[in-house]
Amino acid sequence: MGLAGCSGDGGGGAGGGSGNGNGLTLAQVKGPVEFDPIVLNDVPSDQITNQVVEGLYTYNEEGTDIKPELAAGDPEQNEDGTRWTVEIDENATFQNGDPVTAEDVKYSFEAPVEEETENATELNMIDTVETDGERTVHFNLKYPFGPFKQVLTWYVVPKSVREDDKEGFNQNPVGSGPFEFDDWQEGDFARITRWDDYWGDSQPDLEQVEFVPVEEPTTRVTSITTGENDVIEEIPPKLWDQVEGEDNVSIEEVDAMGYFYLAFNCNEGPTTDPEVREAIDYTFSMDQAVENFVEPTGVRQYSPLPKTVAENWDMPLDEWQNVPNDKDIDEAKSILDGNDNVPDDWTARIIVPPDNKREQLGITVANGIEEAGYSANVQRLDWGAFLDQYVSGDPNDYNMYPLGWSSTIDPDDYLYYFFVEESHGVTDGTYYNGISDQIVEARQTPDREERKRMYEEAITTMLEDRAHLPSYNLKNSFGVREYVNDFRAHPINSFSLVSDWNNVSLDQ
Repeated sequence: MGLAGCSGDGGGGAGGGSGNGNGLTLAQVKGPVEFDPIVLNDVPSDQITNQVVEGLYTYNEEGTDIKPELAAGDPEQNEDGTRWTVEIDENATFQNGDPVTAEDVKYSFEAPVEEETENATELNMIDTVETDGERTVHFNLKYPFGPFKQVLTWYVVPKSVREDDKEGFNQNPVGSGPFEFDDWQEGDFARITRWDDYWGDSQPDLEQVEFVPVEEPTTRVTSITTGENDVIEEIPPKLWDQVEGEDNVSIEEVDAMGYFYLAFNCNEGPTTDPEVREAIDYTFSMDQAVENFVEPTGVRQYSPLPKTVAENWDMPLDEWQNVPNDKDIDEAKSILDGNDNVPDDWTARIIVPPDNKREQLGITVANGIEEAGYSANVQRLDWGAFLDQYVSGDPNDYNMYPLGWSSTIDPDDYLYYFFVEESHGVTDGTYYNGISDQIVEARQTPDREERKRMYEEAITTMLEDRAHLPSYNLKNSFGVREYVNDFRAHPINSFSLVSDWNNVSLDQ
């Protein structure tokens, strides 16, 4: 699933309390807000829910393909890719003792669309879901949808439990996973405990896991060096060397499936003109900004596709790397001064979320614009205000903003939600329509090579139009105390506690 780029080192917050006995305490960069997978749309909530609720499929260790979870085997599809069939494992059981049925699967895939949740667009290619007995599900698609395998990782919830009390389910979910939801105090902690009757093959070694929000990065790092927390999420760039140098702490890292970028308001205002966007690209060096404010906790990215995805699809990374301009203030000033859409007294408005890396990127751009003879204002907003404002399309609210996206292994995951007109106002405030038709056609084309051609052309067009300036991809990085064994970072699921390839334990 795609999740808005809401993780990052911000301000405020403290946490603590290491696990007792065979319990692990993990410090997140933000606290969760809800736990019902039908409606949740943020990273911290998903990190916890993923331990409790399962999908028909999940991702392999590398994040490059799917593997059965609740399903009994691989999905089957008809010749034109419009009908997919999945058999449910006969042993699959929810934590209340009920078997996982085809009706539960049907309900879980239909509810986000019927309830018009923020996640509805991730399932809107499905026309109908049919059940055949207790364990067989047929997905009938509106059109051949190339990335549908990834859609089958959608979480499955027990229909009867959720329908009985949706609000209660959001605070105390029931799933089929190896951990049960135990307790939650908003802003303080969320706790899950081992489900001793787990139906699957991999029984967790850990008895419980407590998640605590520690938003302030220095406080978070201190909590791992003192042993107050057993694992911390996201090592800040300026503190990376400190954590790496600790005798009793190691860093577990993997490149995430993410995309961070500087976006322009292409709906109204001066930045609707590609020439103005070209000029702003001349006001600073993105390479230098990433080196200064992101590395080593992230890597430079030159397209909307993470390197793993781009390489898997054999995309022209060398060509795309040559698109960004080097810093040239004289060229920027010449273009802006000669453009009728730019008032002489223009003040560029840049809004940023509560994340130090993205704020520094915004300040870097603002400084370059001021060097070119214009004014620029950077406003740091809390997440609620930012997420309300960045989709308005109003130049009085913003001309530019940096944001991020976390998703999976198909190019559609990084293009549809940003550059297709029907999704505007839901996940993106760019309002750029230059490649909308190509992306829609590509997602409805079953042939991979044909899809690749369309995506390659579309991305090249978007980069040259500079609707986005791709910036970086973060690593999923964790500080891990020496007594924690087999903790693994994962490119899509953030981390793995128990799986075919690992099972976290603690030295006693």
